[in-house]
Amino acid sequence: MEELIKKAERKVVGTKQTLKALEKGEVSMVIIARDAEDKVIRPVLLLCEANKIELHYVDSMVQLGRMCGIKVKAAVAAITE
Repeated sequence: MEELIKKAERKVVGTKQTLKALEKGEVSMVIIARDAEDKVIRPVLLLCEANKIELHYVDSMVQLGRMCGIKVKAAVAAITE
């Protein structure tokens, strides 16, 4: 999963950016941190389910942030088309 995220030419990091990309139909896959708060990820999960977007999970927000090349935690990230 880590290599996939790092090699992705286009990605968005964070709940707001992921929701915007989902609403525009630009997302091919979403990655969610297992320790993210439910109220934060719920809207993303609902849109993914409605649009049949592939979901993957990583263990922690710290891990997802590192995988995305940022120095802060990330609850959600998405690979865009």
